[in-house]
Amino acid sequence: MVRSIPRALLTAAAILMFLVLAGATYQGAATALERREFPHLGRLVDVGGHQLHIYCLGEGSPTVVLEAPATGMSAAWGWVQPAVAELTRVCSYDRAGLGWSEAGDRQFEPSAVPAQLHTLLERAEEPGPYVIAGQGLGAAFATSYAAQFGREVAALVLVDPPAVDALSDRNLMMRFVNASPWLARTGLLRATCLMSSNAAGLPQHAAGALRAFLNRPDHLTRAARELSRWNDAVALGDGAALDPTVRVTRIEAAGGERAALLADEATARKVSTALAGIVESVRAQR
Repeated sequence: MVRSIPRALLTAAAILMFLVLAGATYQGAATALERREFPHLGRLVDVGGHQLHIYCLGEGSPTVVLEAPATGMSAAWGWVQPAVAELTRVCSYDRAGLGWSEAGDRQFEPSAVPAQLHTLLERAEEPGPYVIAGQGLGAAFATSYAAQFGREVAALVLVDPPAVDALSDRNLMMRFVNASPWLARTGLLRATCLMSSNAAGLPQHAAGALRAFLNRPDHLTRAARELSRWNDAVALGDGAALDPTVRVTRIEAAGGERAALLADEATARKVSTALAGIVESVRAQR
């Protein structure tokens, strides 16, 4: 009986190793296919040592600039961006290390996000004035941008603006998010759709792209770093001094969950309609 224990452990270890290797092979093959199936739709622009992805549609002014929520990227605006593009120019982008954007050499720092976006818009030659719209954690970054570059901002739209979390409320989620890159490498995250199911409901291409990145270790690693600095980013936005001429609109849409997305078409339409009204208002004030 005693001698059978090591043999049983070796057998279990061998099975586990086989499953891990099989999962990693599955993950690698699926990722390679997704790279070909979902190339970026926009442009990669150098912002100083690394490139950020920006995707713009439509014509007209002001330009609407979209800041994605936590774990999100440009594809998270799959319903909103085409709808707003019928009225004016609208740009979504991927923060450093998310989606098709390169991470760069520096560690994630919430205060650096607005400056990177400013450089991106400048080098992409997308002129203001801007209506800056952010959802969830993106709303905190949008607020920081409006505070730093207020002369370029005509209006600020905060969709599901975030609040500072109690540490106990986010411990479980952070443990999962921190583990998600490793779960992705073994294929387990892809097989269970634990993260990628959040993209369900978006238009086909946007949903496919977002699902792909929600199964990618590199995207999830950066998403985990952003979430770990949630309170810092929120505090930065809350403490920002806005120019009194900047119109601020708050919209409750997808809810207060940290990784909530505008995947439901009816919910996204509420945001698109509000943005259209704000664009018209900005035009009327000129």
